[in-house]
Amino acid sequence: MDFNLTEEHLMIQQAARDFAQNELLPGVIERDEKQIFPTEQVKKMGELGFMGMMVDPKYGGSGLDAISYVIAMEEISKVDASASVVMSVNNSLVCWGLQEYGTEEQKQKYLPGLASGQIHGAFCLSEPEAGSDATSQKTTAIDMGDHYLVNGTKNWITNGNTASVYLVIAQTHPELKHKGINALIMTKDMPGFSIGPKEQKMGIRGSDTHSLMFSDVKVPKENRIGEDGFGFKFAMKTLAGGRIGIASQALGIASGAYELALKYSKERKAFGTEICNHQAIAFKLADMAVNIEAARHLCMKAAWDKDQHKNYDVSGAMAKLFASQVAMDTAVEAVQIHGGNGYVKEYHVERLMRDAKITQIYEGTSEIQKIVISRAVIAG
Repeated sequence: MDFNLTEEHLMIQQAARDFAQNELLPGVIERDEKQIFPTEQVKKMGELGFMGMMVDPKYGGSGLDAISYVIAMEEISKVDASASVVMSVNNSLVCWGLQEYGTEEQKQKYLPGLASGQIHGAFCLSEPEAGSDATSQKTTAIDMGDHYLVNGTKNWITNGNTASVYLVIAQTHPELKHKGINALIMTKDMPGFSIGPKEQKMGIRGSDTHSLMFSDVKVPKENRIGEDGFGFKFAMKTLAGGRIGIASQALGIASGAYELALKYSKERKAFGTEICNHQAIAFKLADMAVNIEAARHLCMKAAWDKDQHKNYDVSGAMAKLFASQVAMDTAVEAVQIHGGNGYVKEYHVERLMRDAKITQIYEGTSEIQKIVISRAVIAG
C-alpha cells in the first residue's frame, strides 16, 4: 500500500491547479451570476486533455487512470463546479460509456471529438416521472425495423444545449420493464429533437441544464449501444463510474471552501488576534481537515477499485455519499467562518455552498447511495 502520488499524478495535479487558478478563477463570479456557460474554458480543458482523461489514446484520449481523473476533478472543482460538471459528464458518463460498451464504429465516430473537447456530450436518463426510479422510463424508442422512433421528454440534462452527442435511455419493450430499455446515440440535428429553456438553478449556474423533447425522432439502429434491452444495465454501470466523478467534484468544493476559510481565518482579526487562534474557529478548521481527508481517501479508493477492474459500485456510492455531505457541511462552515463577508459574492464561499447541494442530488441522491450500500452490506 502506497499513499504517495506518482510523478505523473503530481504533474496532473499541478496542471489542473494552474488551469483552475489562471483560467477558471477570473470571471467565475460573473459566470455564476449571469449563468454564462464556460465555453472557452471547456475548450482549453479539452486542449489540456481533461475532457477525455481515461479514453484510449487511439481514440484521441489521454489514456490516464481514474486516480488521475479524481485528482484533476478536485482541483478544478475547488474553483468552478460549473466547469467541472461538464468535465465529469463528458469523462465518466459519455466517453467511458461509449468506450466500454460502444461498437468500434461508434468509438471511431464519436470518441475523438469528445475526448479532445472539440465537442462534448450529454447523458439523458432523468425524466419528469423517472428520477431516482430510473426503471420508470416514459420516453419510448419503438423498433421500426432499420431505425427507432423516439418520443418523450428528458429533464435536468447537463450540457443540454451545448452538447453535440446525447446518450438517451428509452423504453422499447414496456412488457419487459427495465429489461426492455435501450441506450441510443442521438444528435441535436435529428428532426424532431428540440431543447427546452435553460433551467434557473440555485447552484452550478454556469452549467447548461435543459429539458429535451423528442417527437418522432428517427434514430438509426446502428446508434444503439449494446444488445437490444441493454440500456438499463448500461445506465447503471455508467452511473457507477459517474459517482466517482461527482464524489471528486464534492471533494473539490469542500477543499476549495476549506482553503478559503483557512486563509481568511489567518487574516481576519477579532478580540486582538487572528480568528484562527480562537478555539471556536480552530475546531471548525480541524473538523473540516479531517472530513476532507476522509472523503479524499474514499474517492481514491473508489478510483483505485476501478483502475484494478474491481467492482466499484459500493466504493463509488460510499465516496459520493460521504464527500457530498462533507461538501455541504464544509461550505456552510466556511461561510460561518467568513461571517458577514461569507454572505457576499466576492469571497466565493457562498457560491461554493450553493454549488455543494447538487452533489447530494444528481447522479443518484444520497438516499439512493444508502440503498446501494445497505443492500451490499446486508447481502454480505
